[in-house]
Amino acid sequence: MENCVLVDVLRSELNIVFCGTAAGRKSAARGAYYAGPGNQFWPVLTEIGLVPCRLEPEEFRSLAKFNIGLTDIAKHASGADAHLKRHDFDVDGFKKRLLKFAPRVIAFNGKKAASLVLGCQTRSVMYGLQATKLGSAMLFVLPSTSAAARRYWNTQHWFDLAALLRSSGPA
Repeated sequence: MENCVLVDVLRSELNIVFCGTAAGRKSAARGAYYAGPGNQFWPVLTEIGLVPCRLEPEEFRSLAKFNIGLTDIAKHASGADAHLKRHDFDVDGFKKRLLKFAPRVIAFNGKKAASLVLGCQTRSVMYGLQATKLGSAMLFVLPSTSAAARRYWNTQHWFDLAALLRSSGPA
């Protein structure tokens, strides 16, 4: 994908792909996913047992060896969700990429990304496993790890995701 803010970490047979709305300002500047100060993404991956040790944002490509992928809905824009425009979001491109690689689970890091894909208002999105699938992939909505969303932070949903992955078996 040319001129992307952050390159995708996608391949076939991934257990899970985490999907954000767009790279934040700090992540875009560092060229790494979830690199903003206070972002809980990297610590929570270790806490819930998806990776054996804490990774730094610049190590994001190494997630593939743990059968974990990364992508965003807005691949050519960065910044806070509130500053992004409707045309920044490529929901069709997102769906096409994820249908091609067919992970077991697509986990949305925040309700905004999920609402764009599900085609509904953010306030109507509930955390947890969704009734809808994308192809064969289960959809799961998580509280955003962004420091800006701290008031909604709850690790329980992240532990629920880890339990779902364990119960649904290896890829």
